[in-house]
Formats: sequence, C-alpha cells, structure tokens
Amino acid sequence: MSFGAPEDYFHRIMAASVSGREQERSKEADAVKAYLEKYSPTNNGNDPQQRDEETNEYEESPSKKRMVQWRGNYVSEREAKALRHVFDDMKDHFGHNRPDPDVSVVLTGLTHTGGQERTWEGDLDFIYNIRGERCKLAYIGMEICIDLTPKLVNKRDGRPLLRDYGKTWVYAYLPEITMHKLKSYVRAGTGWEISDEGIIEDPNRNLVAIEARMHDGLRQPKPSFWVVENDNDDATSFNDSSSFSRIGSVQSVQKDTDQQQIHRGIGFFSVSMEIDGSSSKVKPIRGAKGVDDDTTLIFTLTSFSTWGVTDSIAPIVHGASLYY
Repeated sequence: MSFGAPEDYFHRIMAASVSGREQERSKEADAVKAYLEKYSPTNNGNDPQQRDEETNEYEESPSKKRMVQWRGNYVSEREAKALRHVFDDMKDHFGHNRPDPDVSVVLTGLTHTGGQERTWEGDLDFIYNIRGERCKLAYIGMEICIDLTPKLVNKRDGRPLLRDYGKTWVYAYLPEITMHKLKSYVRAGTGWEISDEGIIEDPNRNLVAIEARMHDGLRQPKPSFWVVENDNDDATSFNDSSSFSRIGSVQSVQKDTDQQQIHRGIGFFSVSMEIDGSSSKVKPIRGAKGVDDDTTLIFTLTSFSTWGVTDSIAPIVHGASLYY
C-alpha cells in the first residue's frame, strides 16, 4: 500500500465521512498512524525498535547485547563503539572547515513538562555510520569556545543577572554557519523548524552564543574538562595523534583564576527539543492546529576537550538574553 505524503493522507482519512464505514476507516486510520509513528520524520519514539530507510537495525536487542567497559562504565558493545568514535576519536563533529558529519538525527520521544503549560520536551538521538554499522548515541560534538571568564552579577527588577554562571550553565560560542548546519540536520531528521530562541547572534563576527546547561553532580555527573597533551603551546587544533587528560569538571576549572579565560576545543552535548503544543494532554504533531511551527533546541554540555585559550573573542559580561 502506498500512502504518498503520510501526514496529508492521515488527515484525509480522519476527515472522511462516508456513512457505514466507520469501523473500516478506524482500522485504516490506525494502520496509517502506526506507519507514521514508525517512519515519519515526526516519529515520537513510541516504536522501541526503530529502523532506518534500509531497515537496518541500529538498536540492539537486549538479549543480544554484549556489555563492555568504556571509561569505567559498562555499556553495550555498539554504544561503546559510538562513544569511542565521538569522544575518543572525535569523529563526525560539527566544526569550521570540517567535512559534513556522517550522522542523522531522530526525535526519540515527547513528554509533557507538567502543570498546565503547553510545553513538551523530547530528546534527540544521533545515528552514526561507523564503518558501515549504524550506531545510536545521545551525544553530538561541536567545535566551540566556552567562556569561563568572571561575569558581572548585577540586579535588574530585583532579579540577579547571570546567577549560577559556571555552576549550572555557561556561554558557548561557535560560528554562525556551524549552528545553521546543525539546525539543517535536525530539521531534516525530525521535520521541525528550529527557532532562534536562546541563541545570541553577533553578526559583526558571524558568531552565535548559546546558553549551555550543565549538570550539578547531584543526579547527573558534572561535565568533564580535558586538556590536550601536546608540547606545542601554539597548537590551535587537534589532530589524529592528539591525546587529552582530564583535569576535573568544568565547574572546578572555572573556579581556578588561571583558567578563567575563553577556551577553544570540542564540546560534547546532549540535545533536546521544546515544542509548544495545543494543550497539555495532546502530544503535538507538526502542522496540527494550535501547534507552534518552531521548536527550541536545548543544549546540555557533558564534556569539553580543549587545545588552548583564545583572546580573539570578546566575552559576554552581562545577561545578553535572559535573566538568571
């Protein structure tokens, strides 16, 4: 059976009103809905065993998983392969003058944030093609600069600016073209348009700043801070022979006055989406009535590997977009 454009077909079926065929239409609508949940770009992750367009599985069956160690943690063999590919080998990350990453993006699920708000959240997974094997991982790498410089903590309207800076969030700077490319990958994989909410633009330098969240170590580990082991102090990037050593968390490094600078390197993020639906009870579907066309990306920094500091970027010294 050929559905053509799946969303249009789904709405046509639901709007049909031929008398005496309610049961048949209901069965057909359920079949199309199942098709959309499994193959549409707006897949909300209800299918536990998603497949790519060639029907190659990129999720392992629990009975077939072989557990191995990666950085002291037991993970599945396929996940370890993806972790080494992204974190250790630093492959397929977004960066300036870098080849396009061989990765696709999927939205794994949408859950309501609670209360009467219309906001729903969903996590993004990244499917890496590693020597012909498709491996799913919840993280993506981007060449960025993180800002560990001290901030002005002033008050406006009785509320402090830049509260908890360096503890639960930091500014990350990256080229505008890098952000545009990441957005295009997310749009192609999920079908949703990406808004500029939470993104601070600097058109004079073609840079953007994002407010990267950080775990505080209570429920999730703090993001780790790694420095390159290189005798060349003038190194401005990494290469295949570069190795890194962990010196602590981003929070602990930010407290060191000698490290309160802008560091250049590769940041590793988990990424989620915030979507305003039509209500708190109905999961939003792209294009549906009352659902916003744009979604907001939320970045959480999980690790950062640096090859040095830079003085070519003027840091943000006050709240440029939000009150904290």
